[in-house]
Amino acid sequence: MTKGIFQDYATNENNPNWDKLTARPSTLYSRNDDIRTPFARDYTRILHSMAYRRLKHKTQVFFNINNDHICTRMEHVAHVESVSSTIANYLGLNGELTKSIAIGHDLGHAPFGHQGETVIKKLCKKYLKEEFWHERNGLRFVDDIELLEDNYKISKNLDLTYAVRDGIISHCGEVDENGLKPRNDLIDFSDFKTPGQYQPATWEGCVVKLADKIAYVGRDIEDAINLGFIGEEEKSKLLRLARINDESVLNTTVIMHNLIIDVCNNSSPADGICLSDKYLKQLNEVKAFNYDYIYKNERFEPYKKYSELVITQIFAFLLDAFDGSHSWVALDKKEKACPMLVKSFKVWLAKYCDSTIVPDGEFKEIALKCENKKIYKKIPNRKTYIRAILDYISGMTDSFAIKAFNELLTY
Repeated sequence: MTKGIFQDYATNENNPNWDKLTARPSTLYSRNDDIRTPFARDYTRILHSMAYRRLKHKTQVFFNINNDHICTRMEHVAHVESVSSTIANYLGLNGELTKSIAIGHDLGHAPFGHQGETVIKKLCKKYLKEEFWHERNGLRFVDDIELLEDNYKISKNLDLTYAVRDGIISHCGEVDENGLKPRNDLIDFSDFKTPGQYQPATWEGCVVKLADKIAYVGRDIEDAINLGFIGEEEKSKLLRLARINDESVLNTTVIMHNLIIDVCNNSSPADGICLSDKYLKQLNEVKAFNYDYIYKNERFEPYKKYSELVITQIFAFLLDAFDGSHSWVALDKKEKACPMLVKSFKVWLAKYCDSTIVPDGEFKEIALKCENKKIYKKIPNRKTYIRAILDYISGMTDSFAIKAFNELLTY
């Protein structure tokens, strides 16, 4: 174990790619007395974003929004930030960049966890002939959708640094791999066609990618036990798996601790960010246990059907109002039946459409206060309108989607 072994490889001002890694899509407004680094500023911009706030009402794995002790998407993000920061700080990497990637890595997650992602994936493929995956959707949110007010209360895009945006789109941890090393090229993000296609461009991004897996494997087990998904026989099997490398293990917190220490012990610039063979084997076996006894558990079936019903019905209702740039008129008619849902969607369109098609009144005022990318332009076709609906739904919390669906029941 060598503390600070990566200090010469950290993403700091001595890094030869510093200017490129800290570059932003557009120039941010500045404050003369700001003491933050570029990555610290990214961290606070994400922290203040609406997408981050909504994570507290999004499912991680278990749909149980009224249970205060079940992990939400926000808590998962906090776990990843904790695990990755511990590793990065010990290895001598840039802690601020690590924290910024970690806090932003799941902003693109749909409501209802991975099941909601599966439903939106189906809708994207059917109506847009495109693939949907939450890492790329996370980049879309931080690049095109999330807005923050500047000093003059004008809403603008987040404009995060390349390094943080890269960490978001490349964080996929579903593939069993070890010895993570950053890629050499600072490619255009449009080159990403599938999740996990490229490794992160920084060592800090590699740390977050592995930390994501360590965090979710441990906490998902704890929630499954608390909700009774795992019986005594399965608990015994889990304990045997947990004690393969440490006879003192009694809970998942100790497993996570051991994995973190093992990463710190075994990672090096030559070998990459890695676990030892025995701990990698244990992590993959625990992950396989989770899939067999948690993620594929038949108790999820009602939840899967319900979440698909909620999302598809909201989608169908809003799609029925399509009439090009005149869709506002059709939405006016539907607003009488579902005022909350329709008004919220109108606000969404007002922010991201060309202001010339937004009706006068409160929505025009919203549009004129947003100096951001107008990604839907003048809603030139049905595909653009569908994209707006799917963006809107993917940003929802579980609770808001349920309220919207319940409103539809009286339609």
